[in-house]
Amino acid sequence: MVSVGVTELFPEMRKGFRQGAGVEETGQATRDALAAVNMEMIRPEDTVNILCSEHGFYILEGLHYREMLKALGDEILEKTGCENIRYRVASGVGVREADEVVDYFGLKDYLNGRVASTHPFDKPLPIDTEIGTLYGLARIYDSDWIVHAPHDEPRDLYFHRMMNRCLKAFAMNYARYETRAAFHGTFSNRASNFLQKAIFDSAIVQEKFSFSCVLRSTPDGIIGTDADNDMYRLDRRISGELLRDYGKVLRLIAEIDECIAVWDAGRWGYYLHAGGIAFGCLENGKYDAFDLNVPSAFGLHDMVAKYFSGEMKSFDRIMNINPAIKALVVNQAWPGLPVSDVPRHVPTVVVGRDQADMLNLDSANPDFMNHAVIADSLETAMEFAGKAAGTDKVIAFDGSFGNITASPSMAEDLLKRAPEVSRRVDEELLPMWLKQRGIDPEEK
Repeated sequence: MVSVGVTELFPEMRKGFRQGAGVEETGQATRDALAAVNMEMIRPEDTVNILCSEHGFYILEGLHYREMLKALGDEILEKTGCENIRYRVASGVGVREADEVVDYFGLKDYLNGRVASTHPFDKPLPIDTEIGTLYGLARIYDSDWIVHAPHDEPRDLYFHRMMNRCLKAFAMNYARYETRAAFHGTFSNRASNFLQKAIFDSAIVQEKFSFSCVLRSTPDGIIGTDADNDMYRLDRRISGELLRDYGKVLRLIAEIDECIAVWDAGRWGYYLHAGGIAFGCLENGKYDAFDLNVPSAFGLHDMVAKYFSGEMKSFDRIMNINPAIKALVVNQAWPGLPVSDVPRHVPTVVVGRDQADMLNLDSANPDFMNHAVIADSLETAMEFAGKAAGTDKVIAFDGSFGNITASPSMAEDLLKRAPEVSRRVDEELLPMWLKQRGIDPEEK
């Protein structure tokens, strides 16, 4: 295996900080970004909730996100005199993850403010929206003011499609499970995006919202922070750069014609990174997740109905397995997220009895191991996968930003294809993506 750099593939991409580098610089970048933010609405006697997500701590080693949060609280205290600052660490699905993040990162000692976790099954808060009553989490909104502190890394872009990216946490982290689950279960991948917008635009949220500060990234790593009192202006500003930078690596990954994929990091398989792009993006790589005109961008329930009625023999939808994935090796990955569609369609090898036993006990994937085989070692697993796949092209999803771990043949193929991908994104795709979203590329 070799390592090919993201900026080696795309020299024009802004370089970012990787593991162990740039943490202090991220704190200074946060203070610089907040210099232009109005905090006059916050009085010394008020209460402020800084809203953050467990997901931000899974980018690199999590220290850049933690440093942004610390600088954010320190600046609020210094500029407003408000001492009643509370951090609300929200999880996405489970009841334990946020507590584990708080403990692992020592947040109660590190952050200048009180820290409490919350999860989708906590006490609800009814929120009246233009589409009816949705349910937020009471602990999120139990303050005079809220500060939204997200990250911009778009790992599951095949769902939100870079539509109001910065608002997504209002449905996926700050809401009760009944509302959060509606994103995936009730609506399709494009229609669901109005849920977070409806919550954010509601009277109760707008009365409490003060400003937002977001951790910025490219596939090469962390590039700083940005902040604004205008949430939509901030979202448009960062979306253009995200479409350009992640769009290039995304379209390059889509060029892969055959590969063995390896899961080898601490996260759910769909969300493991390779050069800043998650496995789920490879799985969905055969359609352009940013192009809002492709059929998969629209509501798919009518297509599902036609499919099961026999009117349609097949249909294009998200989460259809990319035929370029010829085999999967699971060396390390979390349980807890439904991923059993992968071994049903792709020859899958799980390394080690302990990993297999964990998957057998995973209630989200009760039949995963019915469709996979076990290898005693990684070497044996790779040998088996190579024979099943008929290719020596390997890409490892090992949590990396900045570099892609790959076999020499895969690295050579990516380097060969990258210049044309870069041209096509700059000249053809990016102008289309921006126009579809009504984003002015010159907006600051």
